[in-house]
Amino acid sequence: MTLERDLQTDPPCHPRACAIQNCLTRNGFNEVKCTKYVDALYECCQAFYKKNGDEATTVSCPKANLLRLKIEQRAQAKQ
Repeated sequence: MTLERDLQTDPPCHPRACAIQNCLTRNGFNEVKCTKYVDALYECCQAFYKKNGDEATTVSCPKANLLRLKIEQRAQAKQ
C-alpha cells in the first residue's frame, strides 16, 4: 500500500501497524527483524500528524510528541 492509501484507512495507518504485529509474531517478537515495518509505521504516523495536527488521534500511532521522540531515538541509534 502507498502512504496516501494507508492514511485513508480506518483507522489511519492501521495496515502498517498490522504489518509490525505480523512481523513480530513471525520473528519471536524480535523488533530488530522488523525495523523496516516500524520505520514505515512511523513514516505514516508522521504524515498523519502533519496532515491533521498534533492533537489528532489514531489507535495505530503513538501520540505526536512520543512519535517525535521515538524517531529521534532511532536516528541516534543508527549513528
